[in-house]
Amino acid sequence: MSEARIDILRAGYEAFNRRDWAAMFQAAAPDFEMITAARVTNPGTYHGTDAAMQVMEDLFEPFEEVSAEPEEFLPASGDRILTLVIMRFRPYGTTAFVENRIAHVWTFRDGAVTRMHVFPERENALEAVGLGG
Repeated sequence: MSEARIDILRAGYEAFNRRDWAAMFQAAAPDFEMITAARVTNPGTYHGTDAAMQVMEDLFEPFEEVSAEPEEFLPASGDRILTLVIMRFRPYGTTAFVENRIAHVWTFRDGAVTRMHVFPERENALEAVGLGG
């Protein structure tokens, strides 16, 4: 697993936490796609960084704070990296946080990110990349 790829992903998560979408998708390929699941705002497949940025804006809309903390980066088959992530959400007008442990599978090609696949259940992500039990 390339340290350069992990550095790209770390920088992307830092940008996400700042709501800096341009920086988050700086390493995205022109044919980038994002796949989100049923338990995520606006589930579906989104083509291009503009569509992905809109999904991010929609995700943040009902919350005063949203953060993503990558816990672990795991090499997967092909050019993929599985990231185990803790998401934290604080709705407007509250002091309570909702925490969710999810996974992202990132696919690279020629040094660029071509896909982000969001898995609400970590077990499903592990199975998808051949690391499940």
